[in-house]
Amino acid sequence: MVLMNYLTTPNTLLCCLVILGLWLANPSRAEKADQDKPVILEAEKVSANDVKQVYDLNGQALLIKGSIVVTGEDGHITVDPQGYEFIDVVGRPEEVASFRQRREGLADEFMQGRGAQVTYDAKSEFLTLTGDASLKRLLNMQMLDQLKGWKIEYDDVKQYYRVIPPQDAKPEDLPLARAILSPRRKATLEK
Repeated sequence: MVLMNYLTTPNTLLCCLVILGLWLANPSRAEKADQDKPVILEAEKVSANDVKQVYDLNGQALLIKGSIVVTGEDGHITVDPQGYEFIDVVGRPEEVASFRQRREGLADEFMQGRGAQVTYDAKSEFLTLTGDASLKRLLNMQMLDQLKGWKIEYDDVKQYYRVIPPQDAKPEDLPLARAILSPRRKATLEK
């Protein structure tokens, strides 16, 4: 209820709409070539069930598929009958889980995120970062946009993201989400 009241204030709604509009102005998406790349799994221990298409990684997990790189302490990967991966990786207190993917379009544009847990659905191109999460859009290694919050959801197909505070957030704790966005016109001119 507290969150709902916070999200319905005029300033918050206006800010969310402006941020969403700026984010949507960028036409690039995840690199399509990643879909046809092999999956490379590394960890201290890898358990594979090729019949069920389920893979578990324990200890210093690393997943690479084309430009997608996911790291963490432990990971679980499930592959559906069409060949799409669902990736769930958790970090540890000293080292969080991370996600990085090159974007289609501009030569050196990347999405890079961190959190206690990273989940990525390759079929829907939906990324969720949970637990002191951050997500950045980089162009030529220069940060263009940055989001921070307890949970970040990013839908690459719809070019939509959402930053969510913890369920037990109190009004005095807010705002628990932060966005720094570069003007799209300037970012486009710096190609």
